Amino acid sequence: MAVACGIAVANLYYNQPLLALMAADLGTSHQVIGLVPTATQVGYALGLLLLVPLGDIIDRRKLILLQSGALMAALAVMALAPYVAVVLAASVAVGVASTIAQQIIPFAAAMADERSRGQVVGIVMSGLLGGILLARTVSGFVGEYFGWRAAYVLGVVLTGLLALAMARLLPRGQGGGAGPRPSYLALLASLGAVARRHPVLVKASLVQATQFWSFSAFWSTLALHLEGPAYGLGADIAGLFGILALVGVLAAPVAGRLADRYGAGAVITVGLAAVGLGFLDFTLVPGIPGLIIGVVLFDFGVQLSMVAHQARIFALEPAARSRINTVFMTTLFTAGAISSAVATVTYAAGGWLALTLSSVAVTAVGLALHLLWRPQA
Repeated sequence: MAVACGIAVANLYYNQPLLALMAADLGTSHQVIGLVPTATQVGYALGLLLLVPLGDIIDRRKLILLQSGALMAALAVMALAPYVAVVLAASVAVGVASTIAQQIIPFAAAMADERSRGQVVGIVMSGLLGGILLARTVSGFVGEYFGWRAAYVLGVVLTGLLALAMARLLPRGQGGGAGPRPSYLALLASLGAVARRHPVLVKASLVQATQFWSFSAFWSTLALHLEGPAYGLGADIAGLFGILALVGVLAAPVAGRLADRYGAGAVITVGLAAVGLGFLDFTLVPGIPGLIIGVVLFDFGVQLSMVAHQARIFALEPAARSRINTVFMTTLFTAGAISSAVATVTYAAGGWLALTLSSVAVTAVGLALHLLWRPQA
């Protein structure tokens, strides 16, 4: 499941190092080809909202295999696309189908017992984070030596192998629940009711959204900061900072084990504190060493709180785990999208200091919500 999450989510990020190659091959401008990552993220948001809830009424194994077939088809269209319009449409489809990862996480939580759910979710999340980390590196290498289309051919092959493995290994009958099934529209309409039934879910979504806000703000402006007069470094160096995200891969299973042993609340507190300290480090420690220390701290903190929150919310209502995941992830995705836009304006108006201090403030809000709001499950 961890490997499956990594391979599925990697498809969202293949395009980022390939944009210049795609623009040259398709004969279009960098401005137009720059819409490809946006189209992929829009597709992912649609998949979160429209497909992930289906795990509560359809056998998750069947749903994952159907999405795998759809993802292979979308990747194949990307590899063969003759025009940029086709690339953009296929990018949306890739984003929608890549939500396989968000079907697998509640699937894993459903298979785990109460004592090990945090550890299981942490292991699966480590695979997802590994996919995010390695996708850009792999596609950049393949694109440089074999062309950008080859990266999507590789995606088809990996997804096909993944589908064969999942068809053989995943158990049947997980998801769908007992009793009459609601209609698809009723299922989507019930998302609000799920949130109202579980104020703990609302709290978890809002607290983690503050972390995702800070996370997105940093990565949206790092290249601008490094290219400025203080450093004069290129985008390639900014990309190397992504390697530091390896700490998140290591943090996820650790967070799960700690949540199982000491409770999710304590782990979330530590995670929030680490994020705040990471952004304070950016303001207090000058130069590249300060950036490196800060990235390690805040990425570790984000993953600690993420896995602990997921271990907590997946215990709330077993029959609604997919919808719970939809509410949680859609809240995070929305916060990240807004943050990316706000961060650019903040950085332009007040520079790196304004950006980092605003992130400290948002993290402080999250910490206050976590410590002071005590909703009943």
